[in-house]
Amino acid sequence: MIKDLDLDKYEDRLQASRRRRAAAMSFTEGDRVATQCSVHGSYFSWLLGVNIKEYYTDIDTQIHVQTEAIKWRLENLDDDRTDIHIGLDRGPIGEALVFDCDVVYPEDTSPWIRHKLATPEDIDQLEVQPPEDNPRIAEALERGLRFKERAEELGVKFPVSIPGVGIHPPLSCACAIMDPADVYLLMLEDPRRSELLFAKCFDAFCAVKEYSDRKLYGHVRSDSLGLADDNSAFVSDDLYQDQVLPWNLMLYERYGKQTRYLHADGPNHHHYATYAQHARLTHFDIGGWSELRPAVRHFKGKTVINGNLNNIDFYGDLDDKLKWKIRNCLRIAAPGGGYILAIGGETYPGANLDTLCAGFAYAHEVGKYPLELPAAEDDPAPPGAVETYRR
Repeated sequence: MIKDLDLDKYEDRLQASRRRRAAAMSFTEGDRVATQCSVHGSYFSWLLGVNIKEYYTDIDTQIHVQTEAIKWRLENLDDDRTDIHIGLDRGPIGEALVFDCDVVYPEDTSPWIRHKLATPEDIDQLEVQPPEDNPRIAEALERGLRFKERAEELGVKFPVSIPGVGIHPPLSCACAIMDPADVYLLMLEDPRRSELLFAKCFDAFCAVKEYSDRKLYGHVRSDSLGLADDNSAFVSDDLYQDQVLPWNLMLYERYGKQTRYLHADGPNHHHYATYAQHARLTHFDIGGWSELRPAVRHFKGKTVINGNLNNIDFYGDLDDKLKWKIRNCLRIAAPGGGYILAIGGETYPGANLDTLCAGFAYAHEVGKYPLELPAAEDDPAPPGAVETYRR
């Protein structure tokens, strides 16, 4: 257990990272391109030889993994993440708490939700219990408080956050409690019922967010909102504009008047124009399955772009293909600022830790401003790089 890690030793580095991130967020160039390696609890459990199931079910194990992860990041992974805190990680189970679904905790992987809805009639009968009367939400918030208390008992010196209960925006929320294929078919074949389902998901999102904010932070409405809408990748842009976008816009208008973040892990490039013209995003996390060049065309100078490296790129060694992908991301998106080079979404267990460290070190070497990268015509992709990149 790490109790006395001297954070002062890393303060100069953290301050430099804060400056790089601030430059990116203000669309200016710092000393080099800001970077972010998206490594979280599951990856660090794997790295430390801890069963991921135990990480999600045992508070002491989770505190151990998170504190060791901070030390490992600071000593080995020289990216520009500046969050030095721990907090309860429930995994992707928010919808289970809100809609009273069963949760499965398989061995050595993240928990998942058993679908509650199987038929259109189930949607008609779906009722959302008010969060103040929901014992599972009360238990989840209480567990966050217990996490903080236990960290203090163990002598952990890092700040501890107590997360609220949150769910995905309506489409991805619906796909958490119903088979996604059934949701997509419903959108095509019975749009009246899909609208009813999304309306219930929207109402639940607002109710649980405002309840959590009141309980934990003493306020009802925030002015900054981040949405994770992975399932939007799998619907056409016409269907997205007709049935998905209106709900997301209402959420942004209600809670994101200042900042609007969107994470979209799948191939979402067919929505870029819609995101840019209607959502008015301030920060967009692009997964490794989407194309970067059209994102720059639509968002450059208006929306900070984060990501586009793919987790699968880091299972092997730091070879010519990965180096080219790093250079290509920098060449396309980094000039003028407004870009954070990152693994879009999350880094999953199995990614080569030596490649993570060496890959980001290489990005720092070639990503110094002013950029001196070869032009695209002078830097052709190695065999297989483009196909892997756009797989």
